[in-house]
Amino acid sequence: MSTTSKLRRDLRRRREIEEANREKAHASPVEPHAELRDQQRTLLAGIVRRDGEWVLGMDGRIAGQTTSAARVLALIMQAAELHERQGTPVRLVYSDALKDAAHAEAQADGLDFDAFKVQFAESLKKKS
Repeated sequence: MSTTSKLRRDLRRRREIEEANREKAHASPVEPHAELRDQQRTLLAGIVRRDGEWVLGMDGRIAGQTTSAARVLALIMQAAELHERQGTPVRLVYSDALKDAAHAEAQADGLDFDAFKVQFAESLKKKS
């Protein structure tokens, strides 16, 4: 191998690393806001906020995304209730920012969050 080919290869690798670092620096941040875990601390579901949208993940996959904090919080709460009814004790932890956004959204619709949750659950049952 010649000296110049080694220099070219090293230069190309350095550029690739710099480009990868540049892409990571420009990626939008992901803010974790909720997680649902079982007794073994296995993550069952989670909510993050990215680019102004709430993203719900379940079983390692994105289950959906929306601008509605109230809907994603209601969905993860329903998932927690479902696990509890099936006999799996779970722990749901969520941020104040998610809770406040969900409550404000429900209040803007003229409901408290608990009433919103009930109404949302009924609308999901009708779609099934």
